[in-house]
Amino acid sequence: MKICIINFSGRVGGNCKQIADFICEKYKGEDVKHFGFNRITLTPCGKCNAECFQKRESCPYFAEGVYKIYDSIINADLTYFILPNYCDYPCANYFIFNERSQCYFQGREALLMQYLSVKKKFIVISNTNQTNFIKVFEYQINEGEKPDALFLSAKHYGKRSIDGNITDSLSALKDIENFINNKPA
Repeated sequence: MKICIINFSGRVGGNCKQIADFICEKYKGEDVKHFGFNRITLTPCGKCNAECFQKRESCPYFAEGVYKIYDSIINADLTYFILPNYCDYPCANYFIFNERSQCYFQGREALLMQYLSVKKKFIVISNTNQTNFIKVFEYQINEGEKPDALFLSAKHYGKRSIDGNITDSLSALKDIENFINNKPA
């Protein structure tokens, strides 16, 4: 089984990283690709002259590596998106990643359809809103499908998100494992 895990948090060693490591361990022996935004820097769209609309390889930031992530998702059987909630929406890294898809999919409708068809699971560290996340996750899946999302509230587990220790809670680990195994939390 090919698994792709994307940790959108820029924090080193925070909750999202801990969860990504936990998932990697659960799929030990499988073909797992793990991308962490604590090691990736992407330039947001708009700092160019929209060269990608003429020829996608003309994007001045084509070599930054976002396309390697999209390639990995397209070739995966299952992809996990792990995101922090900073202000009732996904973090900026998620939006930059999503923006940069314009260049990747430009003029490649079949590739976009293949991407949307890959099974995706979303894990969010959030003490507040879920509605905004569900709405933006719909862009990552086929139209009419409902995002498969797990919202983990640090408060629920007696933790503070900023401490990056949600996986110290056995209850949180059980909820994550149940989500991985498609069991209701």
